Amino acid sequence: MSISGLFSKLYKKYNNTNLVLRITAGIIFGVLAALFFPELKLIRMMGELFIGALKGIAPILVFILIISSLSQEKVRRDGRFNVIVLLYMVSTFLASCTAVLGSFLFPTGITLSVQSIETASAPANLSEILHNLLVNIVSNPVSSIMSGNYLGILFWAVIFGFTMKNIAAPASKNFLSDIAECTSKVVSKIINFAPFGIMGLVFQAVSTSGMQIFSEYGKLVLLLAFCMLFVYFVSNAVIVFIVTRQNPYPLIFTCLKESGVMAFFTRSSAANIPVNMALCEKLGLDKDIYSISIPLGATINMSGAAVTITVMTLAAVHTLGIDVSVATAVILGVLASFAACGASGVAGGSLLLIPLACSLFGISNDVAIQVVGIGFIIGVIQDSLETALNSSSDVVFTAAAEYRKIRKEAL
Repeated sequence: MSISGLFSKLYKKYNNTNLVLRITAGIIFGVLAALFFPELKLIRMMGELFIGALKGIAPILVFILIISSLSQEKVRRDGRFNVIVLLYMVSTFLASCTAVLGSFLFPTGITLSVQSIETASAPANLSEILHNLLVNIVSNPVSSIMSGNYLGILFWAVIFGFTMKNIAAPASKNFLSDIAECTSKVVSKIINFAPFGIMGLVFQAVSTSGMQIFSEYGKLVLLLAFCMLFVYFVSNAVIVFIVTRQNPYPLIFTCLKESGVMAFFTRSSAANIPVNMALCEKLGLDKDIYSISIPLGATINMSGAAVTITVMTLAAVHTLGIDVSVATAVILGVLASFAACGASGVAGGSLLLIPLACSLFGISNDVAIQVVGIGFIIGVIQDSLETALNSSSDVVFTAAAEYRKIRKEAL
């Protein structure tokens, strides 16, 4: 067998192996290499290359996805559909608020590069944060992409997106959608090699800080899990009760059992759409509504992503010693909610939007990308929980809107 044939066979076998198993293997090899070969620079370089690739593609990804999303026409149905969209938005914002509260009650720090921390900008108060926000927002869009100024990227993407929605021809919108899909596939290719990058990141962390680094990661995972479970069983349940005036938990547990468990293992909201469709049919919901609301939910109903973005951002904030006022926390909640809606369709999409939230506090892109790297290390658990929350909630709120209509008709 030729060398090229051997590499092709190995690459095919690599791709056919479950990503969770590959990432787990990367973590194990990274730990072992750090313990026995701490001076091996080649493994450390894998982590640097992975972070560099993410740092390069993330600004382009955010810019393209937001423009493409806003430029597309949104389908509207009857009042139920409007209620579903409202529930998606409210639940995502409440998830951000839950994450803020959880991060304040259980502040968690993370180990970051000392050099990057020294150069990071730490605003002293809310007025300075707002000043930085306003100045960065109107920065040149090209320089914003090149420098990783996510506030500027967000602002100009929104402007271009709404403008294209009103004046662009359908062909132009389709072309933009193709560019967004292409960019997403490029990111997917990078994520496909995440096990090697994670191996390098774990190697660097363990060789520098020792095995206690996993205690730190464990606390972060527990905080994420606590916030997501609270959102699903408390926040979402309260929303459903307010809308339907019925006991929400039969619906909550049904969706968890038949949608959330499957989404936990597939780790893909898009892949779980057929499962959610079948569950909606089983619940006797209107197909004209759920055939649209379920795919839409996989795009904009991102409570889990909002939790991830907020918790990871505040972990960096706590590490840098930045004071966060109540007003700033509310702004973070709004920003994280908006950013979460752009996390769909891309593996690890919520992690790639962490720099957008970090930029609110003047945290440098170099530091923010390190936080993204830590997110990939814990992503085996984080992404599973996030997807389970996101996908099962799609059915919860679709059913809640249907039950609300039935209740109003019965009165």
